[in-house]
Amino acid sequence: MSERPMDRSSDRLIAVTGATGHLGGAVAEELAARGHRLRLVVRDPERAPRGPYEIALASYGDGDAARVSFDGVDTLLLVSAAESADRLEQHRTVIDAATAAGVRHVVYTSFLGAAPDATFTLARDHWATEEHLRASGTAFTFLRDAFYLDFLPLLAGEDGVIRGPAGEGRFAAVARADVARAAAAVVADPEPHAGRTYELTGPEALTLAEAAETITRLTGRPTSFHDESLEEAYASRSVYGAPSWQLDAWVSTYTAAAAGEMGPVTDDVERLTGRAPIGLEQLLAG
Repeated sequence: MSERPMDRSSDRLIAVTGATGHLGGAVAEELAARGHRLRLVVRDPERAPRGPYEIALASYGDGDAARVSFDGVDTLLLVSAAESADRLEQHRTVIDAATAAGVRHVVYTSFLGAAPDATFTLARDHWATEEHLRASGTAFTFLRDAFYLDFLPLLAGEDGVIRGPAGEGRFAAVARADVARAAAAVVADPEPHAGRTYELTGPEALTLAEAAETITRLTGRPTSFHDESLEEAYASRSVYGAPSWQLDAWVSTYTAAAAGEMGPVTDDVERLTGRAPIGLEQLLAG
């Protein structure tokens, strides 16, 4: 018997983008368990989660297909697109399609500290997306996720060293599962959250040195942190042949922490879900 509360009080149609990814898929599973009608908007139907879902085909950049996919949809969970040079334009296209289709409420997964002058370069794109949604006239809710806690152990290279110009900056990293639960809670009953912005963080803010110590202690994998200079940071990442915008994004993840923009801790996850978010020790302990 499911431990999730069932909610069959509404026949609203909810659409979820990015449902082939970890976050979108987890939200879809949570909402389906509550009895909600769901339409998953995907690019590849073969990768769509199996379940009691309608499936619609559209990419973020295909406005016509997206508009058709949103036909009859009341609430849309817009999971931000994969990082790319034209991600902002993709977001604007999807929002315009949702507005044209008559979607009543869009819940958008943004980023902690989104602002036009954010140190983390991609947070500026999130801010611009928020502004476009604000101007659309459609009801909205912004879920500003912190850096994913799940990614912290993956920052270490093969030598076990986490490298970046973060200094003593802190990350209030949040588990992806906590973000999914928070998103599901908002999408399931969006009206009380209209016009609201939530900053979804973990229960603590860790320096990368502290994170490395915890990873070492709980996994047995020796992990350490090396505070790179900016020059070192760009040089160590240039070997991947990434475009300049991507290099800027990678490096500014760390410099944003050094500037104090990745560290604010909130209780928004617990307020939305009724459960305290997990920290790094809980995540690593399984």
